[in-house]
Amino acid sequence: MDVSVDCALFGFDGESLKLLLIRQRTESSGELTEAALQMALPGNLVKEDESLDAAAKRVLSELTQLDDVFLKQFHAFGHPDRVSDLKDQQWLRTFREEPQNRVMTVAYYGLVSLHDHTPSPASFAGDVHWSDVRDLPNLAFDHDDIASLALATLRTELESKHISFELLPEKFTLRQLQSLHEVVLDKKLDKRNFRKNIKKLNHVVPLNEKEEGVLHKPAQLFTYDSSLTQP
Repeated sequence: MDVSVDCALFGFDGESLKLLLIRQRTESSGELTEAALQMALPGNLVKEDESLDAAAKRVLSELTQLDDVFLKQFHAFGHPDRVSDLKDQQWLRTFREEPQNRVMTVAYYGLVSLHDHTPSPASFAGDVHWSDVRDLPNLAFDHDDIASLALATLRTELESKHISFELLPEKFTLRQLQSLHEVVLDKKLDKRNFRKNIKKLNHVVPLNEKEEGVLHKPAQLFTYDSSLTQP
């Protein structure tokens, strides 16, 4: 039995929540075509000499060339029929030394600001792009289940774990912060109450700066200071 890691990496562009997907590379002389391959989450096998956390960072870097990304382990998937689709089985026969081995995967969710991170395909990722979480394609293996649980976990932990700031640029407005919460939680929030609650938080620090290059009235900028987060 093999162990793998899969990464559900979310990004926020100011308006919508995105999930990073890869298209598995085909061999130039192989039988698989781009049309036959489904999109997938970045993932690969864990090496014998590395920890799970190290494997998740390595795999994400190898497939998307993204480094220094917030990653958190959230679940393990090990159903015996994880690879039941014929296209998935064929891909494994092409790229795995022992494609018949059962694979259990440890899943991570990750968070980035799309203002600061630009992925590009590497290793066996033939393509990599951000897909809106509201309009995801069918994914390879059991990655639909992984993506769904990753989003549910993100919604549960967004506020309690102070992780929303990983999805924002270093300097942000309260409008951007509220928009992020509304998109992730999939519900509208009262502007007055939201700002009242946010301004009670010591770790959301107001700056003596305003946003630039906007058509509307420039808003004050804030930043996140993790050293001020209450335990």
